[in-house]
Amino acid sequence: MTHTVHTSTARVDKEGAGAPAAASGSPSGRGVLRGATPWLFLLAPLALLITFTYVPVANMVYYSFTDWDGVSPEIHLTGTDNYVELFTRPELFRVFLVSLYYLAASAVQIVVALYFATVLSFDVRLRNLFKGILFFPYLINGVAIGFVFLYFFQDGGTLDSVLSWFGVGADRAWLGTPTSANVSLAGVSVWRFTGLNFVLFLGAIQSVPGELYEAAQLDGATRWHQFRYLILPSIRPVVSLSVILAVSGSLSVFEIPYIMTGGATGTMTFVMQTVKLAFQFNKTGLASAAAVVLLLIVLLITWIQRRLVPDERVDLV
Repeated sequence: MTHTVHTSTARVDKEGAGAPAAASGSPSGRGVLRGATPWLFLLAPLALLITFTYVPVANMVYYSFTDWDGVSPEIHLTGTDNYVELFTRPELFRVFLVSLYYLAASAVQIVVALYFATVLSFDVRLRNLFKGILFFPYLINGVAIGFVFLYFFQDGGTLDSVLSWFGVGADRAWLGTPTSANVSLAGVSVWRFTGLNFVLFLGAIQSVPGELYEAAQLDGATRWHQFRYLILPSIRPVVSLSVILAVSGSLSVFEIPYIMTGGATGTMTFVMQTVKLAFQFNKTGLASAAAVVLLLIVLLITWIQRRLVPDERVDLV
């Protein structure tokens, strides 16, 4: 009996003596693992980001200083010749005037999306139905939208048929003149991308604490006062993001005018022209220089916008 007690005591003493060493080594191991865990989760996204974003951008910058035709295995450095040619040919930059139509359309879609997001953030009948209706166009493929509206705007098409019901003259060439064609294409972009801005604004508005609305109502604030002094300040960062997306999107319009007009009747955009230089005229070096210039323009406009309208922290509670 005594021998058993001494044996158990010796075993406990040995385990107790080894416990501090194990305990001292375990936290450091857990600390290393805890520090490496975020990087393990970021490994795959970073690899995809570098492979499909930064490496292509670096290649594009490199090609902009060459005379590569996109096919030949031989690449010759030409310095800044592509940029000199780009800035000495005014017709290459004249297409930026088309972006003004899409910029105006972006302003319209932001206003429309902000209006519906504000209205549907309150308790309105069938608001879930209207949310789905507004967001549904953004889910449709751009190529399909292009073909649908191509028949919509054709002579004697859907739009002319609807207008004839109200006694308006039909058989108009909506895509036949530069002004009407660009206005029609910009209208398609409003229909398509309003849902994206609507969802962004709606999520930001619904993040405002409900107690603030109740306090505003108790103080006698109308819907307009709630929007001006409560909603708009709280969603200022989201509005700023929407403006940045609108500007960059208006400068890089491609698929809708490419499908509907192919750049005819004065609807050629800068991106369409860049693609044409690369794949139709085999001037990949010049097209890469144009793409670099477009990227720099977008970054410059974004920087200016952030300097003029900085994201100030708004504490509502």
